[in-house]
Amino acid sequence: MATIPSDAPANIDHPTIMVDLALQGGGSHGAFTWGVLDRLLEEPWLRIDGISGTSAGAMNAVVLTSGYEAGGPDGARAALEAFWRRVSHSARFNPIRRSPLDILLGRWTLDTSPFFVAFDMAARMFSPYNLNPRGVNPLREILADCVDFGLVAKSPIRLFVTATNVRTGRGRVFRNGELTAETLLASACLPTLFQAIEIDGEAYWDGGYSGNPTITPLVRECSSKDTLLIAVNPIERQGTPRSAREILDRLNEVSFNATLLKELRMIALLRQVADAGTGEGALWAGMRMHLIFSKTIDELGASSKFNAEWDFLSMLRDEGRRSAESFLNTHGENVGKRSTLNLDALLEDI
Repeated sequence: MATIPSDAPANIDHPTIMVDLALQGGGSHGAFTWGVLDRLLEEPWLRIDGISGTSAGAMNAVVLTSGYEAGGPDGARAALEAFWRRVSHSARFNPIRRSPLDILLGRWTLDTSPFFVAFDMAARMFSPYNLNPRGVNPLREILADCVDFGLVAKSPIRLFVTATNVRTGRGRVFRNGELTAETLLASACLPTLFQAIEIDGEAYWDGGYSGNPTITPLVRECSSKDTLLIAVNPIERQGTPRSAREILDRLNEVSFNATLLKELRMIALLRQVADAGTGEGALWAGMRMHLIFSKTIDELGASSKFNAEWDFLSMLRDEGRRSAESFLNTHGENVGKRSTLNLDALLEDI
């Protein structure tokens, strides 16, 4: 496909195609997903059927849907920008910021921030029930201001938000009519930082432990055959982590990717043995998977997920737009026709 300027829609004559979106969680790195969505929403031939999201991915999914119902694609883009501006604004007085040296060198990490180091150590030694007994979370107010949950409940865009049941260890998927600020906070509840969120008498932690994001509902409950997975959590890293921080960060990445990789392997197996005729087999055999990611995001340290500076969020948004543009130019013609993510490769090491 020919290269198209980033401010012009690609594939103007492309037939309308319904797609599903699978949005990973990753703290501030969710601003990359914002950028991807911002670019995809410019394409009149792409229509969103369903969205599965976890943590920051769930926030993006619900904010997009609320904005879309209020004002179409432009309303969704405006809502996403307003949400991330509010996130940055709420953190403007947060002492957990980059050190002067990192700012001078243009690094986005918080690893050398004295306040982040102290915060990180405190989170490992003390419970959030001790450090934050009132359960304060600024996202609660931001979501209340940025999302019309009444519109979300009635939207034809099917939403699937995953949170992890603390008692059972299993994931629970919340759908449109069940979504509130509390369910979104549950999906983003890191247990070392926030008190568990109670919903219907059950306590919930971050959905990344049980589905980051959950793919199966998109296949079973949506009409679209194409799923675009927007990844912000690195699957592979070169070298062996040696410092305590590097080991813990890599361990978290592996655990947050484990459920997604397991589900994708299951899908690959089902596609190989499924009957492509009718019924359940046709759902799996006919699905097409696509991946949008960025090596720039993979190179960022885990501590930068707590960096809410507007300059950082803007950089991630711009990188998301570039990555979406690259995907459209390289694989846009394949959407609706064939998978561009080779799931069978996941079975090679089994």
